[in-house]
Amino acid sequence: MASFFLPRSTDADQAERLYEALAEFAACEPAPAGERVQAIGFTQDGADWTAEVGEELTGRRTTSKLRRGELLEHTEELTTGTLVLAVYPGDPFVVVTDAAPITGARSEWANPFSVSNPGRVTLFTAS
Repeated sequence: MASFFLPRSTDADQAERLYEALAEFAACEPAPAGERVQAIGFTQDGADWTAEVGEELTGRRTTSKLRRGELLEHTEELTTGTLVLAVYPGDPFVVVTDAAPITGARSEWANPFSVSNPGRVTLFTAS
C-alpha cells in the first residue's frame, strides 16, 4: 500500500484539488482519506484487468485449447497505453484515465469508465 498521490500533482494540496476536480469530471463523489482506492482488479471481456493509480491500465487473457488430447493454455498480456489518474469507490467504481477528453490520447476504453464488483480493491494508506 502506498500513500495517497495522483499522477501529475506536485504536492499534497495539488493532489487534493486534482482528486476533487477529477471526481467532478467523472460525476462521482471523492472518497474521504481512509477510503481512497489505489487499485482495483476486475474482469472485462474474458480478460483480467488492473487499474492502478499512476500505472498503465493492463490486463491478461488466458485461453485454453485442446490439441491432440493435450490442453494448451496461452496467456496474452494486454496493454492500453492509458494512464490511470484516479479510482473512485462506489457502486459502481469509477476509473478516470488520461485518455480523451482529458488529453488527446485515444483509448478503446471510455473515460471515465465504471467497474461493478471488482475482484480486488487496494486502498491507499491513511495519512
